[in-house]
Amino acid sequence: MAEEVLADPVGLVVRLVGNVEKHLDAAVVRDIVCTVVRARAGRRSLAQALHYDPSLLRTGQPPAPYCLAKLLMALHEAGAQNIALPRCGECGRACGYVGSSTGGRWGCSPCFDKPAVCAGCHEERRVTSRDRNGEPRCANCPDDDGDPLQELTELVARLDPALDAAEVLAALGRATVRPAGQRRLAWAVVARPELLTGTGYEAPTPAALRFINELVEAGATKVVRSACPRCHGVKALSELLEGKRICRACFAHHAVIPCFGCGAVREPATRDAEGRPLCPNCMIRQPDNLEECVGCGRRKPVANRLPDGPRCQNCRPRMTAECGICGRTALCDMSRATGQPWCDRCQQRWVACSGCGTVAQARSGTWEAPLCAKCTNPDPDFWGRCPVCIMTWQLSTRPCQRCVLDLLGDINGVIHPELAPFHEALTSAERPDVAMAWIARSKARDLLERIGCDERPATHEVLDELPPGKVLAHLRSVLVATGSLPPRDERLVALEKWITTTVEARTDLAERRILHGYAVWHHMRRLRRRLGADHTTRLQDLNVRCHVTAADNFLTWLTGEGLTLGTCTQTDLERWMADSTVSYRDETGHFVRWSVQHRHARDLTYGTVRWTGPLSTIDSEKRWADARRFLNDDTLPTPDRVAGLLLILYAQKIATISQLAVDDVDFDGDTVSITFGTSPVVLPAPLASLVREFVATRRGKAKIGTPEDAPWLFPGGQPGRPLGDDQIGQRLHKIGIRPKQDRSTALFTLATEVPAAILARMPGVHIKVAVQWQQASGGDWAAYAADVSRRTASQQPIDEPGVTP
Repeated sequence: MAEEVLADPVGLVVRLVGNVEKHLDAAVVRDIVCTVVRARAGRRSLAQALHYDPSLLRTGQPPAPYCLAKLLMALHEAGAQNIALPRCGECGRACGYVGSSTGGRWGCSPCFDKPAVCAGCHEERRVTSRDRNGEPRCANCPDDDGDPLQELTELVARLDPALDAAEVLAALGRATVRPAGQRRLAWAVVARPELLTGTGYEAPTPAALRFINELVEAGATKVVRSACPRCHGVKALSELLEGKRICRACFAHHAVIPCFGCGAVREPATRDAEGRPLCPNCMIRQPDNLEECVGCGRRKPVANRLPDGPRCQNCRPRMTAECGICGRTALCDMSRATGQPWCDRCQQRWVACSGCGTVAQARSGTWEAPLCAKCTNPDPDFWGRCPVCIMTWQLSTRPCQRCVLDLLGDINGVIHPELAPFHEALTSAERPDVAMAWIARSKARDLLERIGCDERPATHEVLDELPPGKVLAHLRSVLVATGSLPPRDERLVALEKWITTTVEARTDLAERRILHGYAVWHHMRRLRRRLGADHTTRLQDLNVRCHVTAADNFLTWLTGEGLTLGTCTQTDLERWMADSTVSYRDETGHFVRWSVQHRHARDLTYGTVRWTGPLSTIDSEKRWADARRFLNDDTLPTPDRVAGLLLILYAQKIATISQLAVDDVDFDGDTVSITFGTSPVVLPAPLASLVREFVATRRGKAKIGTPEDAPWLFPGGQPGRPLGDDQIGQRLHKIGIRPKQDRSTALFTLATEVPAAILARMPGVHIKVAVQWQQASGGDWAAYAADVSRRTASQQPIDEPGVTP
């Protein structure tokens, strides 16, 4: 029987009640038990008491757990005829309401109220009230020291004239119902008016905080909700610590201790039979909290309780039906909010509510017009509240996801000062489910735990000691975007490390010195001078890597042939050039010329190939067909359409497109212009409308730490960084664009239409490149000025404005 108490305490209580009371249905009794006693420990305590003494249901006589008294009163209200009301442990009379005491005893108010010396008559009598000083008063000596409610209304009226006496009294009635509680609250506020203007965390009773909230909801402008004295956030101050009321998150950080089960330093969710703390994860895995599933027969946590018994998560009843939100046929659960089936995808979906615009979990509506909890059912009594913030409307009794994020600290339960902005970014994320999913990943969780365990302040150098990878790179970008770390050129740092590793891999000291001079003193010095205050781009990084790799490969070939740079002849070099397996041929030529210039090699020549024009086909018809498709095809993503049009119409490199900022786009009434080089380019009407829509709706994939004023026109997946040029290239390839070929076509066409100087200023290409393209296209404008000067007056068109003979 003891196993039944641990396995199914609610079922045991229902069966024992059913043996005494035949008039109540078992499902009704189960609902009453689950409503009266919500905690697992309380249900086990109730089941154990009834198991050892079933006569408590007929006698109602203590000692017994106080939850039994509440169960007896609830069963009696439900119509039970054979269930006794709880009886006072002192006088033995049946009571509709009893007070609890220690040792499992309960009783009526006359018996439990201890006599005290009355402050009025100074005789020991039963206490019926207390005065403003907290002194006891008997029934013959009420407190006549003014009306505290009137004093309260006058105080609030002086502080905030927008509220009248009726509104103040109504707010007081909603804050606390009992007259004695109202008087205590009024005395506390009158004694300390500053509670209404920001120091509510020092309130002697929680009713004062509720009173402040009710005044603010009623329209008070001078009354201020109190902030938590520890984190300074305006939240529900539900806990008392050292005489001050603090939020649930700060109390959890204060109460952290190592879990006996897994060792995690967290706030304990419960304690085992020996009083040892257990975290929430270990609590649900405790054998006492597992029950045998009637579906699979295994002892697992209960997901649903049905008339036939408990069900685990895998065996909970599900049906294949049409989802009431998205309309697709899938495995669904019945929504308690709407009574309609809804699928797993809709249960996990976060949306911008079509009713109020709030970003929250979808609870009803349609896939195109979803609704949040408040818009699904505006009745506040229908929904429960998050037990931590008291703001989120939900049916679950667990903390909402945003509050769970707020409860997260480091391994010691305390947020490092330098990581406070990162923690703030997590808790203020528009989509807390995305932040929760990211933290739940094992690699991200391990990195955060290692940072929390490190007693040193979080710096770039500390992160460099961690295993490299995409997760660390993303975490670093989030820390930089939130201000927890200073900005750093990560590509340049990675390039320096790669060069160091490549140079040190050379075993020959002479070759190592040559490669070090070529990589560090030539390429890296020139790259730093070119960058200035900017960060390295992907193409700049790739260019240096290709040249250094080519030099390293050539030195390796020379070593294999028994040669060095000093002994290499032109014949040896040409033999190497004739090898079909050679990679980075042009970059190797640059290394050879550098070696000759710096006297590491002699009598070696390596010619360069001069660009004479595009090698691919120039297809102008395809260019205009693609432009029309991007302007009119609404099925394509807007960012891809804008990037494709900038490439095929204005011959922009993908690297340039990825670095465009919102400030590069200028809106002047109906005119939209964009600056690629030194002069702005006015966009035609169809493209201008598309760019205007794109700027208004652009969104990156980074959900944590993304600043609201992100400067990039194409925001990327990491906060504070634009979309990479390689990613833009892949997206354009998917919609039929070949960036190199299509940009060549655009440059070729533009070079035949505008002079080289304009081509250099507007699309932002170098003047030498513009001249080369103009010569390649046959549209040489060099003779344009001379041709104009030779024109005679008779050759000038009469109707051409602005031209004088």
